[in-house]
Amino acid sequence: MAIDHDRLFKELIRTFFEEFLLLFFPDMHEHIDFHHLSFLSEELFTDVTAGGKYHVDLLVETKLKGEDGLIIVHVETQGYVQPSFAERMFLYFSRLYETYRTRIVPIAVFHYDSLREEPSVFSMEFPFGEVLQFRFFPVALRKKHWREYIRQDNPVAAALLSQMGYTEREKVELKKEFLRMLVRLELDEARQRLLLGFFETYVKLTEEGEQQLQSEVKAMETKEREKVLELIISYEQKGKKEGMEEGWKRGLEQGMKQGMKQGMKRLIQTMAQKGMTAVEIARLVDLSEEEVRRLLSE
Repeated sequence: MAIDHDRLFKELIRTFFEEFLLLFFPDMHEHIDFHHLSFLSEELFTDVTAGGKYHVDLLVETKLKGEDGLIIVHVETQGYVQPSFAERMFLYFSRLYETYRTRIVPIAVFHYDSLREEPSVFSMEFPFGEVLQFRFFPVALRKKHWREYIRQDNPVAAALLSQMGYTEREKVELKKEFLRMLVRLELDEARQRLLLGFFETYVKLTEEGEQQLQSEVKAMETKEREKVLELIISYEQKGKKEGMEEGWKRGLEQGMKQGMKQGMKRLIQTMAQKGMTAVEIARLVDLSEEEVRRLLSE
């Protein structure tokens, strides 16, 4: 099943919006009044030139401290390289301004694997003068090194360790530090599972890696070790329980389908024994004549 990256990032940033701004834009965070916060419905734009329809990822209506007027924060997550992305951000900005007629803060979060200089400006100029220079606030996750964020008690930092710069050899230590951060955060179960699910989607250890992780956790100081092991065991048990419930559900559905098939087969055989033709049976049981003949031949 394909991963819905947009949904995962949108859920993470929506749940921890204040922490997201504090982590990457502390100056912006200082000015925003988080007592006035409202998530707006998605905006759908039609790009007539490209022939496509696009949803903006996240729109937040809020205020600046000491001001009465509303502003809108637009957060767009980008998981693939798109040469025209800066232009798309400008088009979104234009459409949003046309709709809301208020100040807009545009933010882009880049989370693809490649390292590149992503432009954060869309400009329009002529030999005789500049007409436009539009800027947005970028966050290039792969350029950020995970070790620089493990001392921050910030849930967004914990989840996004999975998107930052790390090597294959660092994955076990990366997950260990993520679990330590999760323990320190002391979140409720729902938010804890959101962060765990996000991280596990992008960082998967081999069986050998999981064994190494548990060995390293057992070497921690007693109090921290117990909490991290409890977290690992709890998450594993919930995963097994959900897997068993899903398996039971699928088994039940399969059993019901099989039972219905057997019941239909017996009914068709009884009708045939009474002298009814395949055409007549098909009309009565709402099956095709071919399906009726196949069930009779089994």
